[in-house]
Order: sequence, then C-alpha cells, then structure tokens
Amino acid sequence: MRFYRVEASTTSRFTGNLSRAAHKWGLPGVEPCTECGVGGGWAGLQYPCVDLSSFSKAELKPFSDPWPVPFEVFARLRERVRPLAPEGAVLEPGTRLGPLSGVATGAFGHLALQDWTLVIRDEALEVLQGEGVRGLTGCRLDVTFRGKNPPVLRELQLALHGRLHPDCFVHPRAPTCAKCGSEASERLPDTYWLARETLPVEVDLFRLRDYPALVIATERMVVAADRLKLEGVTFQPLDAR
Repeated sequence: MRFYRVEASTTSRFTGNLSRAAHKWGLPGVEPCTECGVGGGWAGLQYPCVDLSSFSKAELKPFSDPWPVPFEVFARLRERVRPLAPEGAVLEPGTRLGPLSGVATGAFGHLALQDWTLVIRDEALEVLQGEGVRGLTGCRLDVTFRGKNPPVLRELQLALHGRLHPDCFVHPRAPTCAKCGSEASERLPDTYWLARETLPVEVDLFRLRDYPALVIATERMVVAADRLKLEGVTFQPLDAR
C-alpha cells in the first residue's frame, strides 16, 4: 500500500476561503509544564462532530477561551469532553471541537484543504463512500455563503494514525513527560518518511499522529479520487519504510 500527503490545489479557479469561520468550541492551551517546559497547544487536532451544545452556558465558557490554563485545569476539562469524543480520540491542548461556524466565500472544489482543515462537498463524500473509501466521517459546516446555490460542505473528522520513521531525526526523540504526558516538540524534518509498521490498515484518510496538521491518504483513496475526477486537492507520494 502506498501513502500520500494531501495538499491544497494551486488551481486559481478554486477560491474557497474559510478564514472567517472557526470551530465553535475547543480545549484551551496549557501553561508550560514545570517538569518538561512544554506548553501552548497542538495544531491540527479537530473533531467537528463533537457536540457540546448540551452543556450549560457556564459549562461552555472554558471551552470558548483558548488562553493557556494550568495542566490540572486542562485535564479536568478534557475529561468532561472525553465521553462525547470518538473512541481513541487524541485530546491535547488546543484541540478544536464542533462544526466550523461563520462565513465562507469563493468557489470550492470537491475537496478543499485550508491550512490543516479538510472539507468536502456532500456529493463527493457520498461517491467516495460508495467506492469503499474507509474512515470518512463528515460534519456539516455551520457557515453562510454569499451568492446563490451554495454548496453543502462538511469537515472531515480524521483519526490520528502513524509515525515518522525514527531515522528522520538527527537525535532520538525525547520521551513523553511523566507529569503532563506531552511529547517534546520537534520541527518537521525537511526530508521525512513514514514508519510503515505504525500505519493503519482500516482507514484510507487520516492525520499523522506525530504531526496532526499533515493529512495522509492511502492509495485506495487516491485511486478513487482520480477515477471520480474529484478536484480541489493534490496527492504527493510519501515513502514508507
């Protein structure tokens, strides 16, 4: 099985823009850990199908403020969310929750990747699922469009799988912090490849566990998208060893 990095299309006719939309809720960042010094939040951890609307206004308040909090406070908030999240969800500081809400503009392809948010037209999701592409769960965007006949867009909720091969790094990666559970932040290497034994066999589209902002597709996904002539993103081959 081959693997590919999903990237935004540079075709000028795809002008779709979600810069005026944001997820309704999220987990806050954390203050620097007294043991390892890691703080802040992760990019790319997004669960748009997690619904916190049953929370009271007071309960929702801490999920509407990304400002860093002590780890103990973050841990309590995470446990409030966990029963509503998918099984095995990675809930780290900065995780975004709920549908994208706001304003969308421009023309969207069948798929669109903006920063690390991957959205798909309703009809494209249906045909990919019909082709047997696995692991596709979408949550409808709560956005308004200017103009007539706006598309129905869904953000794909992607599980985290896979690691970079250890040989990608000059030095061994630091162990997970015993106090906060954080991994030392590492810049994405200029040249990298995937550790094949860590890659999933049950889904065809996922986020990389090491770097959730990277969206990875299997050959099955790429072949189906090509056969269906779906536009809006490109697929760049990645080595896996």
